Amino acid sequence: MRRCSLLIVVLLLAVPVLATDMMPRRPVATYSIVARDPETGQMGVAVQSHWFSVGQLVPWAEAGVGAVATQSFVEPSYGPLGLELMSNGKSADAVLAGLLNMDPGEAVRQVAMVDVQGRTAVHTGSRCIAAAGHVVGEGYSCQANMMEQGTVWEAMARAYELSEGDLAARMLAALAAAEAEGGDIRGRQSAAIVVVAGEGTGQVWRDRLFDLRVEDHPDPVGELTRLVGLQRAYNALNAGDEFVAAGAVEDGLAAYRDALALAPDEATNGEAAFWVGVSLVDAGRIDEAAPFLRRAYRQDERWAELIGRLPASGLLPDDPALIDELVERMRR
Repeated sequence: MRRCSLLIVVLLLAVPVLATDMMPRRPVATYSIVARDPETGQMGVAVQSHWFSVGQLVPWAEAGVGAVATQSFVEPSYGPLGLELMSNGKSADAVLAGLLNMDPGEAVRQVAMVDVQGRTAVHTGSRCIAAAGHVVGEGYSCQANMMEQGTVWEAMARAYELSEGDLAARMLAALAAAEAEGGDIRGRQSAAIVVVAGEGTGQVWRDRLFDLRVEDHPDPVGELTRLVGLQRAYNALNAGDEFVAAGAVEDGLAAYRDALALAPDEATNGEAAFWVGVSLVDAGRIDEAAPFLRRAYRQDERWAELIGRLPASGLLPDDPALIDELVERMRR
């Protein structure tokens, strides 16, 4: 147990105060999915709403602990309190039941949780705005309120179960299925996705594999899907940098190729290609670096000026002849 039992009691006792004094008067979220991938252990939440910046309130996740979606007349404290209690070994079902029991506003809440063992719990309050409901599957839950049709959550579940790819891809498929069923009766505005590793490293920045928001957009699910693809590219870039830093240059090159295939130049504005080139120069692979640097230069000629500033920060050798050569190769 990473927290003492006294703290848990205090946290539980805090719920009625929050629910009574801070209960939102408008429903914040519409449909979401919480899920755990049994193969990787990854856990996450994906959500879409006709509400600005839904990612601030609805999705909560912690590596090695679980994931929570709190929506309808949202009580945000279900997120941090739910994770805190699950981190002490309580099941998702026990945690949700305990929090609901302490919440005088439970009738307007819609909350779903999945814990590190894949145990899932969900609640749709009796006063959630129709069409509202949920469906639970193995290691996941889909829930929605204010839907145009009462078929949304079942469609999300089918899409999640039948789709392929990693957890992020399958949760995005669930969101797309909700849109295909008519989605929110009010329309659409924002979306968010959070995916964390199955085991915590103590380094939150490494544990969060995806943490993306679309705050205000005419097609939030489509935009979120684009951003997930771009995040995959940068994840591959980071992996390539780690390989190169460790001396595994061939593995690094393979990761870089994957990254650039995932993110065309138009998406990264030369950023990805430039830093791949810099990493290769630093590894002494100048000939292999040159094409990447040229790609960046074609996007924006100012990359040639930037490369001359890197030696002072220790990112390239302090060798004026080398810098001149790199600039010349960029401009060819």
